Amino acid sequence: MEIVQKSVELVTIERDHAGQRLDNFLMARLRSLPRSRLYRILRKGEVRVNKGRVGPDYRLCEGDIVRIPPVHLAAKAPLPGVSPSFARLLTDAILFEDDDLIVINKPAGLAVHGGSGLSLGLIEALRQVRDDCRFLELVHRLDRDTSGCLVIAKQRAALVSCHAALRDKTVNKTYTALAVGRWPAGLDSVTAPLKKNTLQSGERMVTTAPDGKPSETGFKVLQHYAGYSLIQAMPVTGRTHQIRVHAKVAGHPLCGDVKYGVAEVNATLAGQGAKHLFLHASAIDIPYDGGRLQVQSELPPEWQAFLSTLEAKSRRR
Repeated sequence: MEIVQKSVELVTIERDHAGQRLDNFLMARLRSLPRSRLYRILRKGEVRVNKGRVGPDYRLCEGDIVRIPPVHLAAKAPLPGVSPSFARLLTDAILFEDDDLIVINKPAGLAVHGGSGLSLGLIEALRQVRDDCRFLELVHRLDRDTSGCLVIAKQRAALVSCHAALRDKTVNKTYTALAVGRWPAGLDSVTAPLKKNTLQSGERMVTTAPDGKPSETGFKVLQHYAGYSLIQAMPVTGRTHQIRVHAKVAGHPLCGDVKYGVAEVNATLAGQGAKHLFLHASAIDIPYDGGRLQVQSELPPEWQAFLSTLEAKSRRR
């Protein structure tokens, strides 16, 4: 790939970046620069703030002048354009928007960001569609195959505030899922510690392990069907694949889950036209603007059609 030489830059920090760590600011601005190289130029004092040396953990202030030295960056291939139909899909999926936040109903199958062979994820596409927004960053993530409420910050201050709420565990997330079998009464919490592993193929898998990270998910039965249970999942912690693995630990993996589910059940569902993971972020409740922002997302139409079929079958029994 072509290498380009970046000349010296003097960047005046605006309000959106006030309070951000210097290293994080540089990583976002010099995305293709290896981290090791970034920290090397910081250690050598090649990056200056207001003509003085500072550490990587320096918190930027509005009006600071940051000197970024010449660095070699790999030239980026242009991102593919967003089609008009995709643009309409994203626009129509917005559940809430004000000057600080967007809550969007992420479709299943769409990654939240590019990478791992995907050049265009939701956030990159949204930046093209909403070029009126100078700042758009993910507040949190959803797995590619999970649909539902996803929060995006339009201001850095809002991003910092939401991240603080996530760290303080004052954000309430509610998911709806379809599990295999009859979820037992009284099984309202799973606390198995989780450990993330990366296979040789690069695929991420999560297992339960005594030395794993403490994890907790609350569960509630919404409705039983013949062979399935519609449940709510309320994660207390936010580990990778947490709900999916905890459902498996409970003995009732999620329908359509190719990593942790039951292959025979998934094949049966696929034969009935249900080829997706049954996990939907149905609501989020987050501290916001002195109160709380509560946003809900209806189940996708394909869910509703399939659940109606299950309901009809259950009535006939």
